[in-house]
Amino acid sequence: MRRLVLALLLALAPPVAAPVATPVVAQERIVTGISTDNIALSATFEGTEVFVFGAIRREEPLPEEAGPLDIIITLRGPPQPLWVRRKERRFGIWMNTEAVRVSRTPSFYAAASTRRLHEILTETERLRWGIGMDQAVRHVGGHPAIDDTRPFAEAVVRIKEDEGLYARMDGAVRLMEETLFQTTFTLPANLVEGDYMAEFFLVRERAVIHRGVTTITVQKTGIERWLYNLSREQPIVYGLLAVGLALLAGWLASYAFSAFRLARR
Repeated sequence: MRRLVLALLLALAPPVAAPVATPVVAQERIVTGISTDNIALSATFEGTEVFVFGAIRREEPLPEEAGPLDIIITLRGPPQPLWVRRKERRFGIWMNTEAVRVSRTPSFYAAASTRRLHEILTETERLRWGIGMDQAVRHVGGHPAIDDTRPFAEAVVRIKEDEGLYARMDGAVRLMEETLFQTTFTLPANLVEGDYMAEFFLVRERAVIHRGVTTITVQKTGIERWLYNLSREQPIVYGLLAVGLALLAGWLASYAFSAFRLARR
């Protein structure tokens, strides 16, 4: 009887599906390198170049159906707030009118890639990772008389590009055999002191699959560093020193002028 009941239960039970094999996707990671992690700002600093390189490490061989590989490298300077003012011609003269505050914008920003960003990433991925000029300038404040503040953010990008502080570098990343990559960033002389973050994005099928980060420290050296620290740590002493130097320079100029007049008599 027990055998009959067991046979009926097995017959009525739904068939168990066989496990479906899941295709194995090769895990890829980005290994990064940089030519220098410290830049000294001195009185003779006229800018420099930073060589960035790296490789793709894979745990397994790539499947045949894998899409094309792309690399995006961004270099971002320390953030700083700023005011953007619109000039208009009124009463025959140019004058500042509306002003909008941008609470957070990088002092330096450059984006290098193997191709154009819109060809590499979807808009959702670009917004997610904050890649691109429009994503560099964030947190634009509102204005009671201005409905659209986007032109002010675009003006920040345009001004920074003219100063050599922002750069679009489409196609500047050289990718060899889908394994090694390299590019070069040109840093101008008017850098701001602080930590500069280099981000590396490994992209397949228009999505970021791995990200790497490294930091470059930019700091003043020599007399510039001493004066900077003095102004922050002992502002009164710094102010008195500045006044003293100004008086000394004025006295020396007056003495030299008087000596020159006497020599001509």
